Amino acid sequence: MPTLDRPDRMAPAATDIPLGALLAACDAQPAAPLVFSYAGRTIERGYHVTEVKAGQFAALDCGANPEAWSEIFVQLWDVVDGDRTHMTAGKFAEIIRTVSEHVGLDPGARLTFEVSDGVAPMQLHRADAPVRSGDVLTVALAPRVASCKPRDRWLEAKRRDDARCC
Repeated sequence: MPTLDRPDRMAPAATDIPLGALLAACDAQPAAPLVFSYAGRTIERGYHVTEVKAGQFAALDCGANPEAWSEIFVQLWDVVDGDRTHMTAGKFAEIIRTVSEHVGLDPGARLTFEVSDGVAPMQLHRADAPVRSGDVLTVALAPRVASCKPRDRWLEAKRRDDARCC
């Protein structure tokens, strides 16, 4: 288990793709099936985008530092639905833009995917940049893990200092 006195055992900070970058990738390949992968599997071909939420958050981190960010939650229902195929990237972008017309989504917002098959509890995921493989656009989702922001800032400063000296 990682400890604060063993920064070498800490997982590197993950970088999330913001909403605007995901939409740009979808716009570049609108006819491509958009496939999400998570937990060692591929989302079912009938998946639905069941909800898109936007939030503005203000908090204090564990070092009593103020934090503020905007975040968009995209809920995916991982189901087989008749003979449906995977949603196209263009259809996904259209859904998100329809929500944005009503809610005003920030293209630079942190993006979190909530995924469930309707039986298991929802799991929170961050998204990597989409990758085109053949005619499919795939977005790898990884679990959103807890982190200590003061520790993350310290590690980032240490990485920059180490890079400068070498």
